[in-house]
Amino acid sequence: MAKLRRNHANQAKESGGMIAKVGIFGAIVGGLYFLFSFFSGEGAALIEEADEPSAYVGEEHFLPSDVRGSEVYHYKHYTLSYNDDYEQADWVAYVLTYDNLIKPWTEREDNFRPDPAIREGSATPDDYRGSGYDRGHMVPAADMAYDAVAMDETFLMSNISPQSRNFNQGIWRELEELTRDWAKKFKRLYIVSGPVLSKEPKGYIGKDNQVAIPAAYYKVILDLDDPEKKGIGFILDNEVNYDPLFKFAVSIDEVEALTGINFYEDFMPAELEEELEGSFNIDLWPFNKRKYELRVEKWNQ
Repeated sequence: MAKLRRNHANQAKESGGMIAKVGIFGAIVGGLYFLFSFFSGEGAALIEEADEPSAYVGEEHFLPSDVRGSEVYHYKHYTLSYNDDYEQADWVAYVLTYDNLIKPWTEREDNFRPDPAIREGSATPDDYRGSGYDRGHMVPAADMAYDAVAMDETFLMSNISPQSRNFNQGIWRELEELTRDWAKKFKRLYIVSGPVLSKEPKGYIGKDNQVAIPAAYYKVILDLDDPEKKGIGFILDNEVNYDPLFKFAVSIDEVEALTGINFYEDFMPAELEEELEGSFNIDLWPFNKRKYELRVEKWNQ
């Protein structure tokens, strides 16, 4: 997958206007040339993962909005915005597809390490040692298990956040597994997740760095493919939880209001964005009773 950059909607509008002014033959030729030029190089990789080309111009440029004081870094199959003040990412963004999830998984190696790409220096594994908090993945290792390099990159400390052990191994795990189930069912999902840094941290850990302990975490999920375009968000407190996961489902707009982040800025037509982010239909997202029972009976312990 290519590096994810922000979509330049104005470019798309100008190209559309030019095509409308020429004849049918010119439109076809011009359109083919535009698509070849726009999607060639790194940007082609994301499109090739889909069963069909998307109707959303420049989807390989999908990125949340900037967060003041943070800097965006690109990895093989995901992108994150790192916040030096909190020593963790404000958000991580990537595309999760059926095609990748059914590929053979590479062997997991828990190679937690500082991220050398972070200009001011990332958190380190020592910051978490003896803290009582798990090194919680924002991009789950299992979501990248189809590619050895991408999976290894999920163990960079820029992708890690301090999570309560029973939260990380409980309801957060359930949401991660359920998201993969949904990606297999719906074929392709656009994912953004991270800590809620707009709330006062629960405290700080770290020998070398002051790593904030988030009070909560979020995940937003977007399905832009037919037959049913839809979106959903989750806000979860950083603590053990025994309630069903669906109780924490919210609209994407609610997550944006809490975090101050615009997750799908300029990614789709404004009318569609308003519709998909403003509400959600819980019936379109099948929850797994057995996973909930496993969490309550085993994972929370």
